[in-house]
Amino acid sequence: MVTIQGLKMKNLTIAILYGGKSTEHEVSVHSAGDVCLELQKRYKILPIFISKTGQWFLQKKCGFKTIQDIEIYPLVDGNLFDKKGKKYKIDLFFPVLHGTFGEDGCVQGLFETIGVKYIGCKVLASAIAMNKELSKEIAIKSNIPVLPWFSLNKNEKLDKKTILKNAGKLGYPIFVKPNSLGSSIGITKVNKESELFPAIENAFKFENHILVEKGLDNAREIFCAVIEVKPNNFKASACGELIKSDSEFFDYETKYHNPHGCDMEIPSKLPKNVQEKLREYTKKFFIALGGTGLSRIDFLISKDGRKLYFSEINTLPGLSKTSLFPNLLKEEGISYTKQLDILIKTALIKK
Repeated sequence: MVTIQGLKMKNLTIAILYGGKSTEHEVSVHSAGDVCLELQKRYKILPIFISKTGQWFLQKKCGFKTIQDIEIYPLVDGNLFDKKGKKYKIDLFFPVLHGTFGEDGCVQGLFETIGVKYIGCKVLASAIAMNKELSKEIAIKSNIPVLPWFSLNKNEKLDKKTILKNAGKLGYPIFVKPNSLGSSIGITKVNKESELFPAIENAFKFENHILVEKGLDNAREIFCAVIEVKPNNFKASACGELIKSDSEFFDYETKYHNPHGCDMEIPSKLPKNVQEKLREYTKKFFIALGGTGLSRIDFLISKDGRKLYFSEINTLPGLSKTSLFPNLLKEEGISYTKQLDILIKTALIKK
């Protein structure tokens, strides 16, 4: 039996957090279902559903999102309590949360304040990764190419003439996107000038800070996962590619609701030297970020495969069995079961 820091692995109590206040609430619930079902085979788990208003509820079944009578009060000396004062001792927190209040450093700060073990990136890395503009700056400093962009803030006076001029310099098509959301929420592809301001208004519905970014015609969207197999020992996965069919780009509808919207191609058919470059970029960026645990890094590649660009990083990517992250690592011979065990063991060992 494996023992880590005095804890027998099979006796671990793992709290799986999912749901949350983010616009990616439903994606989180979907991911958590598979994680719960897999981990309950080997560990004692506590599925904790976080409602859209931020309340924590202990669930009777894995991956469900019902508000039951067992409301949980989070983290008093690393333990959970219910209304009757019953204590639930937790050895490790496994956040299966996406977007704001889960992937952006907020819940990580809560864990750090109490001093409990948890899976994934720490506070600063999580916060920076969630910010698309700051992520681009890290990529630039790491000599990883990025597409040109400019940012807009809803709280500042918007000079439409200057915006049109700057967008024209980028050249159409361009993408308008919220700065700190994932799952393609709030993103619009803009093909001509008349579409620009409606796209900006749409992005501002989700966030006050948005990006206007140069687009690539017929861009190929490539993904690479990275996992911390041992403390400070990182492994980059095979590259995967999303093959679009019905949609012009991989928006939220295409990713989660349209069964014919896109297919995964793992491994990608990119030349080996290009894939090796992307694996190199993946590890390089993750280390520069100060990442720990896991991430998925997304790249854009020109149709001819000659130009590579960093797009964004997801520090808590989808973890259902059909999600990109698990399938990228399966191509490396790391099963879904082993992936979760690696994340757990590494998180317990890390200081």
